[in-house]
Amino acid sequence: MADISIEDIKKLKELSGVGLTDAKNALVEAKGDFDKALEAMRKKGLTKAEKRGDRETREGLVDSYIHDGRIGAIVEVNCETSFVAKTDEFKDLAHKIAMQVASMAPLYVSVDDIPEKELEKKRKEFEENFKGPEKMKDQIIDGQVKKAFSDKVLLDQPYILDDTKTVAEYIKDNIAKTGENITVKQFKRIELGVTE
Repeated sequence: MADISIEDIKKLKELSGVGLTDAKNALVEAKGDFDKALEAMRKKGLTKAEKRGDRETREGLVDSYIHDGRIGAIVEVNCETSFVAKTDEFKDLAHKIAMQVASMAPLYVSVDDIPEKELEKKRKEFEENFKGPEKMKDQIIDGQVKKAFSDKVLLDQPYILDDTKTVAEYIKDNIAKTGENITVKQFKRIELGVTE
Protein backbone atom coordinates (compact mmCIF):
# COMPACT_ATOMS: atom_id res chain seq x y z
CA MET A 1 0.00 0.00 0.00
CA ALA A 2 1.24 3.49 -0.86
CA ASP A 3 2.29 5.79 1.96
CA ILE A 4 -0.77 7.96 2.67
CA SER A 5 -0.48 10.81 5.14
CA ILE A 6 -3.28 12.04 7.38
CA GLU A 7 -2.59 15.54 5.98
CA ASP A 8 -3.42 14.32 2.48
CA ILE A 9 -6.61 12.67 3.73
CA LYS A 10 -7.70 15.87 5.51
CA LYS A 11 -6.80 18.01 2.50
CA LEU A 12 -8.75 15.72 0.16
CA LYS A 13 -11.74 15.79 2.54
CA GLU A 14 -11.66 19.61 2.60
CA LEU A 15 -11.32 20.04 -1.17
CA SER A 16 -13.91 17.47 -2.18
CA GLY A 17 -16.47 17.81 0.61
CA VAL A 18 -16.51 14.05 1.39
CA GLY A 19 -15.97 12.19 4.67
CA LEU A 20 -12.57 11.10 6.02
CA THR A 21 -13.17 7.43 5.23
CA ASP A 22 -14.13 8.20 1.63
CA ALA A 23 -11.09 10.46 1.28
CA LYS A 24 -8.78 7.73 2.63
CA ASN A 25 -10.32 5.08 0.37
CA ALA A 26 -9.92 7.34 -2.66
CA LEU A 27 -6.22 7.82 -1.86
CA VAL A 28 -5.76 4.06 -1.41
CA GLU A 29 -7.50 3.39 -4.76
CA ALA A 30 -5.32 6.02 -6.43
CA LYS A 31 -2.20 4.42 -4.87
CA GLY A 32 -1.38 7.65 -3.03
CA ASP A 33 -1.68 9.89 -6.12
CA PHE A 34 -3.39 12.94 -4.62
CA ASP A 35 -4.50 14.49 -7.93
CA LYS A 36 -6.03 11.21 -9.14
CA ALA A 37 -7.85 10.77 -5.83
CA LEU A 38 -9.14 14.36 -5.94
CA GLU A 39 -10.45 13.86 -9.47
CA ALA A 40 -12.20 10.63 -8.44
CA MET A 41 -13.77 12.30 -5.39
CA ARG A 42 -14.88 15.31 -7.42
CA LYS A 43 -16.63 12.99 -9.86
CA LYS A 44 -18.40 11.24 -6.96
CA GLY A 45 -19.28 14.59 -5.39
CA LEU A 46 -20.50 15.91 -8.73
CA THR A 47 -22.65 12.83 -9.20
CA LYS A 48 -24.29 13.60 -5.87
CA ALA A 49 -24.51 17.28 -6.85
CA GLU A 50 -26.29 16.39 -10.09
CA LYS A 51 -28.86 14.38 -8.12
CA ARG A 52 -29.51 17.52 -6.06
CA GLY A 53 -29.98 19.57 -9.23
CA ASP A 54 -33.75 19.26 -9.29
CA ARG A 55 -34.30 20.31 -5.67
CA GLU A 56 -35.99 23.68 -5.23
CA THR A 57 -33.92 26.77 -4.45
CA ARG A 58 -35.96 29.45 -2.71
CA GLU A 59 -33.32 31.00 -0.47
CA GLY A 60 -30.10 32.75 -1.43
CA LEU A 61 -28.88 36.27 -1.85
CA VAL A 62 -28.26 39.13 -4.22
CA ASP A 63 -24.65 40.25 -4.55
CA SER A 64 -22.82 42.78 -6.66
CA TYR A 65 -19.38 43.60 -7.97
CA ILE A 66 -18.14 46.98 -9.20
CA HIS A 67 -14.92 47.18 -11.20
CA ASP A 68 -13.06 50.49 -11.24
CA GLY A 69 -16.33 52.47 -11.08
CA ARG A 70 -16.92 51.64 -14.76
CA ILE A 71 -18.45 48.16 -14.85
CA GLY A 72 -20.93 46.69 -12.41
CA ALA A 73 -22.79 43.42 -12.05
CA ILE A 74 -25.60 42.31 -9.78
CA VAL A 75 -26.57 38.64 -9.43
CA GLU A 76 -29.22 36.56 -7.70
CA VAL A 77 -27.84 33.21 -6.56
CA ASN A 78 -30.22 30.75 -4.90
CA CYS A 79 -29.83 27.76 -2.57
CA GLU A 80 -32.21 25.58 -0.56
CA THR A 81 -31.86 26.99 2.97
CA SER A 82 -31.21 30.35 4.63
CA PHE A 83 -28.55 28.59 6.72
CA VAL A 84 -26.38 27.96 3.64
CA ALA A 85 -27.22 31.40 2.19
CA LYS A 86 -25.65 33.01 5.28
CA THR A 87 -22.36 31.09 5.11
CA ASP A 88 -19.17 32.84 4.03
CA GLU A 89 -18.63 30.17 1.34
CA PHE A 90 -21.99 30.90 -0.28
CA LYS A 91 -21.44 34.69 -0.09
CA ASP A 92 -18.03 34.19 -1.69
CA LEU A 93 -19.58 32.07 -4.47
CA ALA A 94 -22.19 34.75 -5.21
CA HIS A 95 -19.52 37.47 -5.26
CA LYS A 96 -17.29 35.49 -7.62
CA ILE A 97 -20.24 34.92 -9.96
CA ALA A 98 -20.87 38.69 -9.95
CA MET A 99 -17.17 39.15 -10.84
CA GLN A 100 -17.60 36.65 -13.67
CA VAL A 101 -20.58 38.57 -15.06
CA ALA A 102 -18.73 41.91 -14.85
CA SER A 103 -15.62 40.46 -16.49
CA MET A 104 -17.06 38.19 -19.20
CA ALA A 105 -20.34 39.97 -20.09
CA PRO A 106 -22.59 36.93 -20.62
CA LEU A 107 -26.05 37.50 -22.11
CA TYR A 108 -27.82 34.42 -20.74
CA VAL A 109 -27.65 32.33 -17.57
CA SER A 110 -28.04 29.01 -19.40
CA VAL A 111 -28.58 27.65 -22.91
CA ASP A 112 -32.28 27.32 -22.05
CA ASP A 113 -32.50 31.13 -21.82
CA ILE A 114 -31.39 31.72 -25.43
CA PRO A 115 -34.44 32.74 -27.49
CA GLU A 116 -35.40 30.10 -30.06
CA LYS A 117 -35.29 32.79 -32.75
CA GLU A 118 -31.59 33.46 -32.02
CA LEU A 119 -30.75 29.76 -32.12
CA GLU A 120 -32.60 29.28 -35.43
CA LYS A 121 -30.89 32.31 -36.99
CA LYS A 122 -27.44 30.97 -36.05
CA ARG A 123 -28.39 27.44 -37.21
CA LYS A 124 -29.44 28.79 -40.64
CA GLU A 125 -26.11 30.63 -40.99
CA PHE A 126 -24.19 27.40 -40.38
CA GLU A 127 -26.47 25.38 -42.68
CA GLU A 128 -25.91 27.82 -45.56
CA ASN A 129 -22.12 27.55 -45.19
CA PHE A 130 -21.96 23.81 -44.42
CA LYS A 131 -19.30 21.89 -46.36
CA GLY A 132 -18.94 18.68 -44.33
CA PRO A 133 -20.25 15.13 -44.71
CA GLU A 134 -24.04 15.14 -45.14
CA LYS A 135 -24.65 12.25 -42.72
CA MET A 136 -23.03 14.25 -39.88
CA LYS A 137 -24.58 17.60 -40.81
CA ASP A 138 -27.02 17.90 -37.87
CA GLN A 139 -24.43 16.82 -35.31
CA ILE A 140 -21.78 19.22 -36.64
CA ILE A 141 -24.20 22.15 -36.87
CA ASP A 142 -25.48 21.49 -33.31
CA GLY A 143 -21.86 21.66 -32.12
CA GLN A 144 -21.21 24.87 -34.05
CA VAL A 145 -24.34 26.52 -32.62
CA LYS A 146 -23.40 25.50 -29.09
CA LYS A 147 -19.86 26.82 -29.56
CA ALA A 148 -21.15 30.10 -31.04
CA PHE A 149 -23.15 30.80 -27.88
CA SER A 150 -20.76 29.32 -25.29
CA ASP A 151 -19.08 32.64 -24.48
CA LYS A 152 -22.50 34.32 -24.14
CA VAL A 153 -23.89 31.74 -21.68
CA LEU A 154 -22.74 32.28 -18.08
CA LEU A 155 -22.80 28.61 -17.07
CA ASP A 156 -20.81 27.55 -20.18
CA GLN A 157 -18.09 30.20 -19.86
CA PRO A 158 -14.64 29.26 -18.56
CA TYR A 159 -14.55 30.29 -14.88
CA ILE A 160 -12.30 33.38 -14.65
CA LEU A 161 -10.41 32.24 -11.54
CA ASP A 162 -9.78 28.69 -12.84
CA ASP A 163 -10.18 28.29 -16.60
CA THR A 164 -9.82 24.50 -16.36
CA LYS A 165 -13.51 24.44 -15.43
CA THR A 166 -16.71 26.14 -16.53
CA VAL A 167 -18.87 28.29 -14.27
CA ALA A 168 -21.35 25.38 -14.11
CA GLU A 169 -18.56 23.06 -12.86
CA TYR A 170 -17.48 25.66 -10.30
CA ILE A 171 -21.08 25.81 -9.02
CA LYS A 172 -21.29 21.99 -8.94
CA ASP A 173 -18.12 21.91 -6.81
CA ASN A 174 -19.93 24.18 -4.36
CA ILE A 175 -23.07 22.03 -4.49
CA ALA A 176 -20.90 19.05 -3.53
CA LYS A 177 -19.42 21.00 -0.60
CA THR A 178 -22.67 22.49 0.74
CA GLY A 179 -24.90 19.50 0.11
CA GLU A 180 -27.54 21.83 -1.37
CA ASN A 181 -28.68 22.68 -4.86
CA ILE A 182 -27.40 26.08 -6.02
CA THR A 183 -28.71 28.02 -9.02
CA VAL A 184 -28.09 31.38 -10.64
CA LYS A 185 -31.52 32.93 -11.11
CA GLN A 186 -30.64 36.18 -12.89
CA PHE A 187 -28.02 38.87 -13.41
CA LYS A 188 -27.64 42.37 -14.77
CA ARG A 189 -24.44 43.95 -16.07
CA ILE A 190 -23.95 47.69 -16.49
CA GLU A 191 -21.04 49.34 -18.25
CA LEU A 192 -20.46 53.10 -18.13
CA GLY A 193 -21.52 54.71 -21.41
CA VAL A 194 -22.92 51.47 -22.90
CA THR A 195 -26.67 50.95 -23.31
CA GLU A 196 -28.37 47.81 -24.51
